[in-house]
Amino acid sequence: MDIDLPYYLFWATVISGAIWAIDSWFFKPKRLADAEGKTADKAAADTEAKAAVSEPVVVEYARSFFPIFLAVFLLRSFVAEPYQIPSESMVPTLDVGDFILVDKYAYGLKMPVFDLKLTEGVPPARGDVMVFIPPHDPRYFIKRVIGIPGDTVRYENKTLTINGERLKYTFVREFTDSQFGMPAREYIETIDDVNHLMHRTRRPERAQTWNIGPGEYLVMGDNRDHSADSRAWGLASHDNVVGKAIAIWAHKEPGWHWPSFDPSDYHRQRLGRSNLLHRSDCFNGNDDGQPVRLVAP
Repeated sequence: MDIDLPYYLFWATVISGAIWAIDSWFFKPKRLADAEGKTADKAAADTEAKAAVSEPVVVEYARSFFPIFLAVFLLRSFVAEPYQIPSESMVPTLDVGDFILVDKYAYGLKMPVFDLKLTEGVPPARGDVMVFIPPHDPRYFIKRVIGIPGDTVRYENKTLTINGERLKYTFVREFTDSQFGMPAREYIETIDDVNHLMHRTRRPERAQTWNIGPGEYLVMGDNRDHSADSRAWGLASHDNVVGKAIAIWAHKEPGWHWPSFDPSDYHRQRLGRSNLLHRSDCFNGNDDGQPVRLVAP
């Protein structure tokens, strides 16, 4: 079962804040006035008043947790939010168990729960790794932006052509795909100024063409043959964009393992523009299949 954390966090913040505010404005002054009116002795009145104005347990917990709820809500809603990668669709960019940080400000701020647009931000660009809600599923997905509004994108023979220009693919290495049991290749795919690693096999796939309209984005996983993306369910809507993945800050292997916060353990560099992932087993080369060692920038 998926838990809508922003929804529950929002209401936890509202309810705890309301309890604290109502008690501070209405009930606490009344308790204090009642206590002071019970005796004419000022010293005794002060002591009795302090005892009388002791907060109920519910109010005490609300007052204690409200600042925490509010800080977490504001941070997750308007600055950055952590996510964990659940599938192999973005391998080799993102492994299962990677913890990523998503910038909520990059593409414009939205009010959680009510989904109100607060700021416009910068539109997603080709090559961005984007978190969004797809048209067929209420859960968050993460894919790479391939096409933006106004683009015509052709996908044929495992290669992409954007507005008539074929993307550059630089051979890295060959390996065996564990699921299909067939040869697969790792390439460096270049989209504008973004270089990133991607996997593809020789598994047959139908050709497709997209004419991308306003507020639409063509998205694909970097693990092309193991990704459910725009090729299956269509284009992503700008209204359902959540944010931009900007960093991998931890990794956890499946099962009972502690998360690792050492970048060398999960061989990552960063998710920014114009960079490659830093992997000890990574090679750079060309389309003739002759690899050379990749030098990390």
